[in-house]
Amino acid sequence: MNFQILSAAAFATLLVGMTGCATSTKTTADTRCYEMRVYYAPPGKLDDLHARFRDHTTKLFPKHGIENIGYWVPVDNQENKLVYLLRYPTRAARDVSWKEFMADPEWKTAQQKSEMNGKLVAKVEQIFLQPTDFSPMVKTGNISKGGVFEMRTYTTPPGLLPNLDARFRDHTVALFQKHGMKNWAYFHKAAGQPEANATLLYFLSHKSQDAAKASFDAFRKDPTWVAAREASEKKAGGSLTVKDGVKSVFLVPTDYSPTK
Repeated sequence: MNFQILSAAAFATLLVGMTGCATSTKTTADTRCYEMRVYYAPPGKLDDLHARFRDHTTKLFPKHGIENIGYWVPVDNQENKLVYLLRYPTRAARDVSWKEFMADPEWKTAQQKSEMNGKLVAKVEQIFLQPTDFSPMVKTGNISKGGVFEMRTYTTPPGLLPNLDARFRDHTVALFQKHGMKNWAYFHKAAGQPEANATLLYFLSHKSQDAAKASFDAFRKDPTWVAAREASEKKAGGSLTVKDGVKSVFLVPTDYSPTK
């Protein structure tokens, strides 16, 4: 057979017949493990914590297979929070990486020196996350272009997370974009965590907080959204979120964040 005269379509068909594997441009689902960590610094210690991350931690993480994705602080940061997101090939790889990182002599020295005048972290929260099937691929870089991020967390009544997912997949994500909001990432809590089957956590970026308000005001009045919300709630027999089940936090990236 003369392969030089085969068309692209014919060649693809031939490959399927020979190997049983079709050539596809469909994006592969992101099955990697994400971890969001929130550190609460004691009063007066947040700048020292930033310095340790900037000068040591973010450089040591990749050495041990830990990928830095993003580092933020809340716009209204009364609790001295640092919010950051990491990525690993698997949950098992994550556990190995952290064990190696914590045992690294360079980290131990940096930690000891930075805490000569007291601990830099008073409390740690962590959530393991899995991207939804409708999430954009999570990328680093200049995402907000000098703007702000918004982290939104929705909690559903029992059994209604698939309904909420369907509304986002079929309507909300596209409508956000229509009204000037940039979809960055959508996550579920990984299995085994509290409310894993009832939580959607996602990130948007906006030009500013005022721009976010204007975008959401226009979004909520959009006839397409109104119809989609009413249809989804009718099908579910009520709201897709519990009372006080929508939380929003505006975040700004740190100077050392790979995602800005």
